[in-house]
Formats: sequence, C-alpha cells, structure tokens
Amino acid sequence: MTARTPAFELTILMPCLNEAETVAICVNKARGFLESRGIRGEILIADNGSTDGSQRLSTEAGARVVDVPSRGYGAALIGGIEAAESEFIIMADADDSYDFSNLDAFVEKLRAGFDLVMGNRFLGGIAEGAMPPLHRYLGNPVLTGIGRLLFKSPSGDFHCGLRGFRRDSIRALNLTAPGMEFASEMVVKATIRNLKITEVPTTLSPDGRSRPPHLRSWRDGWRHLKFLLQFSPTWLFFLPGCFILALGLAGMAWILPGPVHIGSSVLDVNTLVFCSAAVVCGLQSVLLYLCAAVYSVRVRLLPDHEFIQRLRDTFTIERGLVVGALLVSAGLALGAYAVGIWGRADFGPLNAGDSLRIVIPSATLIVCGFQIAFFACLLSVLQLETRRPGARTRVSDDEAPALQMASRSSR
Repeated sequence: MTARTPAFELTILMPCLNEAETVAICVNKARGFLESRGIRGEILIADNGSTDGSQRLSTEAGARVVDVPSRGYGAALIGGIEAAESEFIIMADADDSYDFSNLDAFVEKLRAGFDLVMGNRFLGGIAEGAMPPLHRYLGNPVLTGIGRLLFKSPSGDFHCGLRGFRRDSIRALNLTAPGMEFASEMVVKATIRNLKITEVPTTLSPDGRSRPPHLRSWRDGWRHLKFLLQFSPTWLFFLPGCFILALGLAGMAWILPGPVHIGSSVLDVNTLVFCSAAVVCGLQSVLLYLCAAVYSVRVRLLPDHEFIQRLRDTFTIERGLVVGALLVSAGLALGAYAVGIWGRADFGPLNAGDSLRIVIPSATLIVCGFQIAFFACLLSVLQLETRRPGARTRVSDDEAPALQMASRSSR
C-alpha cells in the first residue's frame, strides 16, 4: 500500500496554553494569509489544557483544535504534528509575536525542496521589548553557538519559534522532547540526519499577552544545554577525557623520575597522586564516550559511522579482558616489587618519596586495567541481540506509512 495523499498543502500550527488574548488574532492573520495566497491549507491549534476559553475562540476564528493532554511545549507540538493533514507545516507561538500574515518566504523554501526552514530573528530584526536582554545577548547566542559548534548546523537561531518543515521528514526524526528543548531537538536531529536546512529572516515583535510567558530562562536554558551535550558524546566525554588523560600521563612522566623544582616550589609525590587521578578519570571519560556512542547508534539517536563500526568489530570482550589483565598484571608486578623493597628493609619505615613512586603507578595500572576489562564487558552487554528469531525490531521510515494504512484498514 502507498501512503495517503495529504488533505492540504500547508498546516499553520500553533501550540496553545491559555492564549485567549491573542489566539484569535493569530488565527485570523493565518487564515488571511492562506486565503490571499490561494494556498490549500488548515490552521491547527494544539491545545495543551487551556482553561481560559482559548479552544472556543480558536474554533470561532476558523481553526481546528486538537487536545494534547501531555503537558509541555514540545508535547503540544508533537501532538499537533501528528494531527496535521498536510505536506508542509509552519509552526509558531499563538502569542502574536510572529506575523502569520507574511509567511511567503517559508512557503517558497518548502516548495523548493527544503526539509526544514528556520526563522532567524537576528537577521530579520527584534523589536524593542520583544526579547529580554538576557535572552538576546546571552542565552540565544550562546546556546546557538554551542549547537553550531557541536553539530555544524547551518541555523543561526536555534530557538526561533517560527519555522516551517516537511511533515514526513520531521516525523521520521522521532522527536520526543516534551519541553522547550524541543526546539533544539528538531534542529539537532535534522542536522545529524542530513536533512536540507535553510533559514530566512524573521521579525520578532512584543507578544500581545498581559501575563508573563511560559518560558523560564535558567531552567529552560539548562534543559537546552543538557540536550545539546547529551547528543554530542564527543564533546561531553571524549574530548575532555582525552585532555585530562594526556595531562595526567604527561604529569606522571614528568614527576616519576624525581621531584621537579619550579622556582621555590617542588612538585613531588603529592602532585603525582593527582596526576594518577587525572589518568583514571580521563580514561573513564573516554570509555564512557565509547559506550555512549555505541548505545546512541544502536537506538538510532545518532547515525552509524566508520569509527563505531570498527570499534564494534575490533574491541571484543576477549580482547578487552586481555588488555585489562595485562595492565592489572603489570600493576601487580610493580606492587610486588615495592613489597620486595619493603621486605629488604625488614618491613620497617621507608622513604615515602621513593616508595610512592612505585606504589602510585602500580595502583594506577591496576585501576585502569579493571576499568578496561569492565568496559569490554559493558560494551558486550550494549550489543546483545534482543530480537527473537524471526521477529522485527524496527520499522523503517519508508515502511511506516504503509503499515499505518494497513492498520487502519483492518479496524
């Protein structure tokens, strides 16, 4: 079976939670845009539990209202995307901060074949009082800069609420974030999956509400940052881990031969202990990156790539246990050597500096050996096959529409 033909070309989607002051204004502007451009479309309000009559006002203004019981900005939009009956969707808040009567640039780009068309408020203009200084000069630029750095995204305004997209392309991303971080999730996943992304200048005006916005600056900013890091194990684990590991190894190699004099200061075994800790923490961070990368690829959060394939093929549990055993054995050998030195002193007092230069590397090798051995076991667990013989664990994006149609036909 083939997927059903969309009933409309364009859905103008607005999440709504107690927007009685502005929702009818937005719907009227959107309806005027569709009619003046001759676009076959619908206006859809994804209501998130309004108690101020927003649903009635929306319906009276000519919109279709779908109730989304799961609370949150992202949850409302996910519900709206599922309910939309169109090829394209343009979404924006129902607070009259974006001009629904002028969406031509978005429609033009969508018709040209782009999967995601982002608005950019910093290119189009931000009216006085439309965005708090904290968001304009710190929050949005910093989070957008981090997103562009981590994912090489072409978007210059990660959090613009006005954006258009091809419905099937965005549904295939399996967006799940229920809160404000939904905005970042869409851009990040679209970038990772190599969707065609562009942006157009967008003007932001002060919203027409008399109440404060739902956005909570620090809480929602942290949720955005946390999401960006969770989708970038390279920056979260690997790069910091490599830096700490290299720093620890270099420090140990520098101090092991003997105390290091820097002016009137002396770096000795106390510093060596912290270098050892850096080696252990750095190695653990790198191993966590490998686990996170393998898991993310397995559950399709991130696309597979050659390095992860090579890791799965070469770093088997057997090889990991061998490497771990060799490091532990080396550490135990050093420990035995230290005990021998202590024995020659009749197990009495020793020079702390000399003995710790053997004991600290011994303990470091033992801990790192166990880390690698346990990591090999965990990596093996992450790759366990959970599918029953003959069962299917995943439906491809191409198969999903046909299976949905078959399901409807069988009811």
